[in-house]
Amino acid sequence: MDDPVWDATVFTKNRERLLAGDIAQAFFTRVLAQARQRGLLSHEHFTVDGTLIEAWASLKSFKQKGAADGPPPDDPGNPTVNFHGERRSNGTHGSTTDPDARLFRKATGHEAKLAYQGHVLMENRYGLAVEGCVTRASGYGERAAAWEMLGHVATTHRVTVGADKGYDTRDFIEALRLVQVTAHVAQHTARRSSAIDRRTTRHAGYGVSQWQRKRVEEIFGWLKTVGLLRKTRHRGRARVSWMFIFGLAAYNLVRLRNLAEATG
Repeated sequence: MDDPVWDATVFTKNRERLLAGDIAQAFFTRVLAQARQRGLLSHEHFTVDGTLIEAWASLKSFKQKGAADGPPPDDPGNPTVNFHGERRSNGTHGSTTDPDARLFRKATGHEAKLAYQGHVLMENRYGLAVEGCVTRASGYGERAAAWEMLGHVATTHRVTVGADKGYDTRDFIEALRLVQVTAHVAQHTARRSSAIDRRTTRHAGYGVSQWQRKRVEEIFGWLKTVGLLRKTRHRGRARVSWMFIFGLAAYNLVRLRNLAEATG
């Protein structure tokens, strides 16, 4: 306890080594291997979903790109900023604190925040995360990430993937069908017709997928409370993704422990 504290650069250099070595993904893969050895992974039924992770950046840092520097701020630590009458978008503005963060609104009537999107592919048997990634927040990010994660699941037979209404688009459904994936998405019938019909919804498996898909919220809930990812403490998509994958691995370890206790 009386030894001198190491220099801060020691931690910084080792952090960069861990990032470059993709240690988070390697750790996540080893945890999944344990679940696979115990026969706890489903190879047929999955769920995909995404969530917003608030960026470590203030809306005051969201400034017009290429704008000339104005007068010195009244308070360098917390300047007064007037956004009244200013139209802001990700195309014209960017965060000076975290350039990878994007201004995004979860739904109509919700507050727009600088955020990332975290995505999870869950197997439906025991609710374990089998793939995960972080993208810049966008209206198409969830479907693009789902397609990428499903591509990492090697299949030789038809599988199903449950999802919420946000994935009910014709191009996404048709793309999944081309790779023998049956989309068990919730039907989006409020404003337009659904991309799936009775050929899918009439099967009992569709109802099971709709019931099981809600378990993915348990993963997001754990990540945001226990995993401290409601608002990230890192900047840049690489570091946020690194912590997100580590969080998924930790969740799976806790889940494996609970399953072991439940089965004796």
